[in-house]
Amino acid sequence: MKALSHNIEDYLKAIYLLTRAEAASTSDIASQLDVSPASVTGMLKKLDDAGLVRYESYKGVTLTHAGRKVALEIIRHHRLIETYLAEALGYGWDQVHEEAERLEHHISEDFEDRIAKVLGDPMYDPHGDPIPSKEGKMPPDVSDRLSDADVNDTVIVRRVASHDSELLRRLSEQGITLGTQMKVVLRNENEKILTVKVGRAPIELKFSWCENIFIQRS
Repeated sequence: MKALSHNIEDYLKAIYLLTRAEAASTSDIASQLDVSPASVTGMLKKLDDAGLVRYESYKGVTLTHAGRKVALEIIRHHRLIETYLAEALGYGWDQVHEEAERLEHHISEDFEDRIAKVLGDPMYDPHGDPIPSKEGKMPPDVSDRLSDADVNDTVIVRRVASHDSELLRRLSEQGITLGTQMKVVLRNENEKILTVKVGRAPIELKFSWCENIFIQRS
């Protein structure tokens, strides 16, 4: 396959990240990429003609095998770069996403392989997102959200599914990062606040934040 434009690669990555068990909608893709629905519709038709997606009006879009392969390659680039920035260059987890967005389209396969080797072939990036293998295999992921945890649950943070720099900074300031163990001590349904303890310190977290924090119950 000939080299694809960065725009096409961005579309395929977005569709992969939006599709789990069902098709991605035009409106979701437009929101993810910050473009108009009309622009999305035009691009999806082109991608369908190229054999990279299957698109039906009003039914959404799914990736073909070829489209999924491209998407996983770009996601692998992105997450390896994030990991390299964090582990080798000292970037915070709130700083790596934007840098990786700029670099993900520009690294060669040799550079990708060298980064992976230097890092010891990591399976997860600084946010806990799984890094696709060279062969396109995804490591196991966690699906339990902190927002669904019950009072007295003891949990370990395994992934934060957000690139909101402010949220990531606030969590770090509260001592919450990957691997942090905490106990749920209070659910305030009226104010939409979850109170957890990290060590002896109580911390109040908005339900909207907890939706993005994925945990393992210990």
